[in-house]
Amino acid sequence: MSDLDPDAGWLDALKWDDNGMIPAIAQEARSGRVVMFAWMNRESLQKTLACGNAVYWSRTRQQLWKKGEESGHFQKIISIRADCDGDVLLLSVEQVGGIACHTGRESCFFFELQGERWVPADPVLKDPKEIYAK
Repeated sequence: MSDLDPDAGWLDALKWDDNGMIPAIAQEARSGRVVMFAWMNRESLQKTLACGNAVYWSRTRQQLWKKGEESGHFQKIISIRADCDGDVLLLSVEQVGGIACHTGRESCFFFELQGERWVPADPVLKDPKEIYAK
């Protein structure tokens, strides 16, 4: 039995944390690779649904953040799923340009633990200075 109530309003069925946030995992639809993790609030989730591209909440800047607005690396939404408890979202996305990370890599999850050391395991596909030259 799950804790998500499918009969509640779609936003009310979710379990928001004390700050009104829910974790969101973005997964590239074709490859299945997890490309990033971010937070969403009600407004960012509503805007994501309305525009068809991922919109997150930046806890650092305390504002909405449309993924790709500066880099051009938008995340087109294929589907949005919630886990059984309704406290985590999984966004299946088409990662435009193949780069999700601000470091110029395919995924934000590029560090690999090798022994007792974190090592960058994925190449930089594009220099961030070129991506954010605006």
